[in-house]
Amino acid sequence: MRSLPAADSATRFPSGSLVAYFSMEIGLLTNMPTYSGGLGVLAGDTLRAAADLGVPMVGVTLLYRKGYFHQHLDDHGVQTESPSEWDPETFLELLPHHCTVVVEGREVHIRAWRYLVQGASGATVPVYFLDTALPENAPEDQALTDSLYGGDARYRLCQEMILGIGGAEILRELGHTRIHAYHMNEGHAALLTIPLLEEALRSESPDEPDSRIANLVRHFCVFTTHTPIPAGQDQFPIDLALQVLGENRVALLQAVGACRDGNLNMTHLALLLSRYVNGVSMRHEEVSQDMFPNYPIDSISNGVNAVTWTSPSFARLYDVHIPKWRQDNFDLRYAVHIPLDEIMDAHGEAKHALLDVVQQRTGETLSPSVFTIGFARRATPYKRVDFLFSDLERLQRIVQRVGPIQVVYGGKAHPRDEGGKTLIQRVFEAGASLRASVSVVYLEDYDIALGRVMCGGVDLWLNTPQKPLEASGTSGMKAALNGVPSLSILDGWWIEGHVEGVTGWSISDYAGPESRPEEEIMSLYDKLEFVILPLYYERPLEFAKVMRSCVALNGSFFNAQRMVLQYVENAYRPLAARFWAVG
Repeated sequence: MRSLPAADSATRFPSGSLVAYFSMEIGLLTNMPTYSGGLGVLAGDTLRAAADLGVPMVGVTLLYRKGYFHQHLDDHGVQTESPSEWDPETFLELLPHHCTVVVEGREVHIRAWRYLVQGASGATVPVYFLDTALPENAPEDQALTDSLYGGDARYRLCQEMILGIGGAEILRELGHTRIHAYHMNEGHAALLTIPLLEEALRSESPDEPDSRIANLVRHFCVFTTHTPIPAGQDQFPIDLALQVLGENRVALLQAVGACRDGNLNMTHLALLLSRYVNGVSMRHEEVSQDMFPNYPIDSISNGVNAVTWTSPSFARLYDVHIPKWRQDNFDLRYAVHIPLDEIMDAHGEAKHALLDVVQQRTGETLSPSVFTIGFARRATPYKRVDFLFSDLERLQRIVQRVGPIQVVYGGKAHPRDEGGKTLIQRVFEAGASLRASVSVVYLEDYDIALGRVMCGGVDLWLNTPQKPLEASGTSGMKAALNGVPSLSILDGWWIEGHVEGVTGWSISDYAGPESRPEEEIMSLYDKLEFVILPLYYERPLEFAKVMRSCVALNGSFFNAQRMVLQYVENAYRPLAARFWAVG
């Protein structure tokens, strides 16, 4: 499968058809804190790839004037937070279009700001940021688009009303009336189905909503689920839903079967009213199908935007050897022909850039000749942030026997995730214990810019999630674009991307659905001591071959262009065909 020029991509949809991509968070620029982590960055990469390919798409999200948060870490790794306030006027165009949504019986006014994503093809994709900070709104309603994942359940449900119902309404005000596919990126956007149900009711005028009305809406909707556990699903008590949504809308959702066990469950709502549902890796499809056996679930493995996540030194290298790689990421497979010394030189430049950032931010001077491990994930218990430090004595023996190691960490814990905050402190404690033998630094306030530098500059990307909780993961894909191999648990995307000794290494050879911690930690240390470190220090050209294979195999496949093409073929185009057949 190859990507297509913009004109060819456009012919896959009749003129005027459009995909509306809804996501609670969308990460586009470092200084626009409208994202918290992987979900938002994936959304931004999806929209960039759509622009690359000329796919007719718009994005919808919330503005978040106070962002997610700035992370501050003291000398012991104790995290505190402060608002990440920013100026929308610096980055976005304010549009004159307004709409209203009735929240808790009050009319809440919404306006839209626009950002144009420019693709490699020259096409653009508009992204609309919804904002309630208008003088005609009460102060509490002006604050509804202040903070990402902030507040209580009521605040979250109000936000999801603004995103789903307000987003659908503002698109109509903007003149986007021929939308053939509404793509819900996770269940936060599921309330967009309410205006679709209401429109179907008006057009069909049945005595009461039934499965026929639900089926009409289903032909417009695509749902991508990202969570592999029930606890990760947004759900709200019916009493709260009645308070926020109102009796009529809750009755509508109940009539189509969207409310269960006294709760409005956003994942079930999205599943019920979507024609196409997918997980974000093969393993995640299996896990999701077990969780939701009554719904057919496909898989489209995540991908990352190649241009965004490729370091400057590797981008220049690709421009010379693979001149069309920006337009067609599949061409990265031709990296097999790049001379190894040029791979090593490009990586050396990216590594120096990372070590400069480390020195500027922490005052620590790390050595470019020392094997550097990178770990940057949201700090939460299932990510097992401190897994590398399970046996400090063993780690010290490895260093003494084979060669030095230095470790660079990054990642935020949610303000209410005490378990995640504790893990960060454990990394600091381990670093203090290992100071004489292993340098450990933790870079605070992880964001897109820091992620780009880390993914390009380390020698090995470490990933240690507890199975089967890694739906996909994308940080290792970003590293692969820069020739950085992964050492990872066989979960999420790594089951598909892993070729032992070619694209990286597995932590334990066991590919089953549950973790075996003792076996995994033993495998982690064994791979470092007997395979990876000897290869790096004793056979650097062989290590460079692994780096090159990462690009050719993983970089050429686990990119957002391939991902969006799969959405086009499997999800969007079938909906477009039916839309215009009945339209």
